[in-house]
Amino acid sequence: MKPLLPELERRRAAHLYRRRRVIAGAGGVTPVVEGRPMLAFCSNDYLGLANHPDVVRAFRAGAARWGVGSGAAHLVTGHTAAHLALEEALAAFTGRPRALLFSTGYMANQGVVTALVGRGDRVFGDRLNHASLIDAAVLSRARFQRYPHADARALERLLAAGGKGEALVASDGVFSMDGDRAPLTELAAVCRRHGAWLMVDDAHGLGVLGEKGGGSLEAEGLDAEAVPVLMGTLGKALGTFGAFVAGSEALIETLIQQARSYIYTTALPAALAEATRASLHLVQTEPWRRERLKAWVARFRAGAAQLGLPLMASDTPIQPLLAGTPGRAMAWAAALEQRGILVTPIRPPTVPEGSARLRITLSAAHTEAQVDRLLQALEEAVA
Repeated sequence: MKPLLPELERRRAAHLYRRRRVIAGAGGVTPVVEGRPMLAFCSNDYLGLANHPDVVRAFRAGAARWGVGSGAAHLVTGHTAAHLALEEALAAFTGRPRALLFSTGYMANQGVVTALVGRGDRVFGDRLNHASLIDAAVLSRARFQRYPHADARALERLLAAGGKGEALVASDGVFSMDGDRAPLTELAAVCRRHGAWLMVDDAHGLGVLGEKGGGSLEAEGLDAEAVPVLMGTLGKALGTFGAFVAGSEALIETLIQQARSYIYTTALPAALAEATRASLHLVQTEPWRRERLKAWVARFRAGAAQLGLPLMASDTPIQPLLAGTPGRAMAWAAALEQRGILVTPIRPPTVPEGSARLRITLSAAHTEAQVDRLLQALEEAVA
């Protein structure tokens, strides 16, 4: 048996060790972390819906009606009228014929990629794609090639090199660690010219981007023909849990028949489906949340520029502050924590060597005063 302790000690020494924190209560942007009240800038609850009373009320009512567990996979007895109603609402929201619920975004990505391609096929992914897309490509057993970040021309060269079988291009819509956006219009044109599937993981764009919150595709004016496969998560801007894939009738039926991560897992609790329909309604009827979020992003970036902070380019709620080394990222996070502010340091292998950072995320639930407090703390902590 391989001894495990030496590797754990190596990670500690290299400032790469991860540890969990215990949160008390549903604190939103002001959680109690291991007994201490904090101001958090590291959540993906971009619209502040995770603790919204309408969403909580819908969850409670759903639990009273359906119970707290689904009891089986969707294809056994786990698929309820609540799941169907949410799938229909998500399909309408994304402007696609159908949507299919998955238990997590990780499982959705694995289910799609492994159902659409296999041995003899090709998968192409952005070098900064989320780990779930990378793992899905490897699991598919197709030939997997990664192109330089956001480089549609490089992708075209790879596709033009030819090959047998199907070709699938997968990209994040908003990149989870950098906060920048994929060049989806260019990617769609390349895929159209080469007859390749285009799949977009819009976990961090859905609900945030676009006039109606339709995400990266709405912001770019791209329809289902341009992007045949859309994956979205429910645990970020929508504030609940789970994921979905939206697309054509044939795509969804193919996933029901062939996506192992859909077929062989227990369905989400119906109560979560009811809560998500409530949050989806708020996304559509309260556009002020997106407007406030945009205002906080603009205010934070302007303040960071005045302070000369090494902020990476991003117009989304993900605002990475480049530290470089894991040790510096850890030191910055610790200095912020001393000032009552919680921001997570992101280190390799999550990001490339030399690009450790603080991943600052903003929420519509923050206030102007809280954003200013963050800037003041950064001025003191990042010297």
